[in-house]
Amino acid sequence: MALPQLIEIVPLSGVVRAEITVPGSKSITNRALILAALAEGRTMLHGALWSEDTEVMVEALRRLGFEVEVGPDAHEPGNRTLGVAGLGGRIPCAGTAEAPLDIFVGNAGTTARFLAALVCLGHGVFRLHGVPRMHERPQAALFAALGELGYRVESAAGHLPAVIHGRGPRLGHCEVSATESSQFASALLLAGAKGGWKVSVTGANDDELPYVEMTRQLTAVFPRHGGEFVIEPDASSGSYFWALNQLPNPACRLPHDVRVTRWPVSGWQIDADFPKYLPLPAELSRRTQLGDSIIIAIVLAPLAGHAVHFLDLGRLRVQECERVFALRTELTKCGAKVVEDGDTLTVHPSELHGAEIETYDDHRMAMCFATLGLRVPGIKIKDPACVKKTFPNFFQKLAAAPPHGLGAVIRDGQSGRVLTGEDLLPA
Repeated sequence: MALPQLIEIVPLSGVVRAEITVPGSKSITNRALILAALAEGRTMLHGALWSEDTEVMVEALRRLGFEVEVGPDAHEPGNRTLGVAGLGGRIPCAGTAEAPLDIFVGNAGTTARFLAALVCLGHGVFRLHGVPRMHERPQAALFAALGELGYRVESAAGHLPAVIHGRGPRLGHCEVSATESSQFASALLLAGAKGGWKVSVTGANDDELPYVEMTRQLTAVFPRHGGEFVIEPDASSGSYFWALNQLPNPACRLPHDVRVTRWPVSGWQIDADFPKYLPLPAELSRRTQLGDSIIIAIVLAPLAGHAVHFLDLGRLRVQECERVFALRTELTKCGAKVVEDGDTLTVHPSELHGAEIETYDDHRMAMCFATLGLRVPGIKIKDPACVKKTFPNFFQKLAAAPPHGLGAVIRDGQSGRVLTGEDLLPA
């Protein structure tokens, strides 16, 4: 059995006290996989997230000829230990102009962008493609930068699918705009040391680019000659559990006490600051204060007791779905008053009720509204299996007994059957 197409989240009946583990950071895992492939010798990655996005990256590296071993993780079932045999910048496999090496990237932005830069270090021709939504997401700024460096990229209007002609390392300089995605800059910085590239980032100030800063810091400390590297838990995934503390049980009005163990302290993940913004302030910025965790903040906002303005949300429009539209639509469906003005959403205090939530094949929509369902009766989640992108065992965490879970009841949205164990995992 596996997750059905529709599930219902039953509100928690009492106060929960729990300490939750969450899987490793997707952002760090996929960066570490690239750096490990570029290193000299074998690197063991501990605490690596094992989800759809990271599996796609591992399979892509294997297609390129890298040896990647996958082993269990003793501390978190959503993680793996990954052994990567780095080749010092050499890309073992490539195709030809007549038969490019085909690489599937799914709907993983990090995989698509990071590999586009990585394959330029090879000698041959590569074709990157993904799911239809990935073909809609922007790539033009990255492709233009690779062109400045002397690499040939063939694509339709700056989107995937793309055919990339690798020419090996080439000394050069490029500029890349991070306006649409900081992943463009990160891709160039990850491969740039082996490529001989100097990369100038435009479109925002450095202090507004936390994911680019993550890449710089990670590149600086990563073992270049093989060794061991520990990946910290994913702060974005942890934000759903911290958020529960702002959803008291209406029967007793007492707060929950839920904590995430091994909370990141490196400063690499912008969403590690999420607990600092609870209770929610009057304004929050996607660009300077929070990353993807701003989505759960938006979903919590109708219960904040005051209006909350969410600023600089343009980046959300070009991710797994058009998230500004999706959030406004689904919150309104639940009875919330949400005003959209450019790239700002203002969410007003509202009495919420149940609804069937469209998830738009977006893992964060599913997890955010499932969290809301722990407080608001009648929340049903369509296509809950989309959580496999970054957090496959998310619903198992909700249902597990405290202190290692929340003790939530999750039902089949059609039959009413209580789901447990393997029934809560994506197929």
